Amino acid sequence: MARDDFYDTLGVRRDADDGEIKKAYRKLAMKYHPDRNPGDAVAEQSFKDVNEAYEVLKDGEKRAAYDRFGHAAFEQGGGPGGFSGGFASGFADIFEEMFAGGGRGGGQTAGKGADLRFNMEVSLEDAYQGKQTEIRVPTSVACGSCNGSGAEGNSGPAACGTCQGHGRVRSQSGFFTVERTCPTCQGAGHVIKDPCRVCGGQGRTQKEKTLSVNIPAGVEDSTRIRLAGEGEAGLRGAPAGDLYIFLTLRSHRFFQRDGADIYCRVPISMTTAALGGTVEVPTVDGTLARITIPSGTPTGHQFRLRGKGMSVLRSKSRGDMFVQASVETPQNLTKRQKELLKEFEAESDDAKHSPEAHGFFSKVKDIWEDLKE
Repeated sequence: MARDDFYDTLGVRRDADDGEIKKAYRKLAMKYHPDRNPGDAVAEQSFKDVNEAYEVLKDGEKRAAYDRFGHAAFEQGGGPGGFSGGFASGFADIFEEMFAGGGRGGGQTAGKGADLRFNMEVSLEDAYQGKQTEIRVPTSVACGSCNGSGAEGNSGPAACGTCQGHGRVRSQSGFFTVERTCPTCQGAGHVIKDPCRVCGGQGRTQKEKTLSVNIPAGVEDSTRIRLAGEGEAGLRGAPAGDLYIFLTLRSHRFFQRDGADIYCRVPISMTTAALGGTVEVPTVDGTLARITIPSGTPTGHQFRLRGKGMSVLRSKSRGDMFVQASVETPQNLTKRQKELLKEFEAESDDAKHSPEAHGFFSKVKDIWEDLKE
């Protein structure tokens, strides 16, 4: 019975490069995988055919022999390079790339230290100006006695006898080869025969570190600052994790922040609002800004001070400051002050001097008249 051409099996051209062949194989292997097609004999055979084709075409020498002699190049050896083992190897290569980061040698990253989180509260002023500060973080650091190796004295680690220093072991079930982290060395590839008495072979001890942190001007609430390598120390000399500082801005008694803009509410006297004048208001940079109040300024009117808002992160620009006027009603009036206000009221034209109130009550009157009809 004639066998299918390997290129046709993978659905690629004869001049396809290694990347195209690997991509086609990965797609078909996932499609016909027995776990996705339980009890399907046709899918199982297709799965075997796909892996047999890939085992040949992924290897430069085997592919060259196949291109020249076809299937006859492997008939004497009972399959392409010993198919029963080669198929599993090709299958492992692809799925190792998909699920284990694309390569072997798990011992290289075994025992990497954990990332740490530190919550920090900063004031609005610090967020505006930026700040250099120090924090104290309880964490794991490399053991000073064994220099992080975990071994007592100068004994050093020894290659793991279970995985022969690879950090991973393989087991075969049928035509599947499963690779997993070595249970003896936990992926490190080596073991400590004479553990350090200080750290117990861990290569790290608990300590509180003091770190300098630069808070840049313009940071916002929930800004995250990463300090690479300042997290938990790794096991027996493995890389340390990172430290992530999460910033929370403390609420201010006078200012409210919205992005790069600052908002505040400023009370002004009734006479200043009516006659006009000037007021001085504080700004986030610690200076005072003078605002001219036009005569007849109502409550809620906003004044915009350009460039008086927050710093913008990684920029020299600043946002704006918005000041909302709040006209204050006079309290604790003297008898004479009340008489003056009554005189003012008597001489006032509501439509002219209090247009908003006059318009509102006129509308209410119209609505009332409509309801009575």
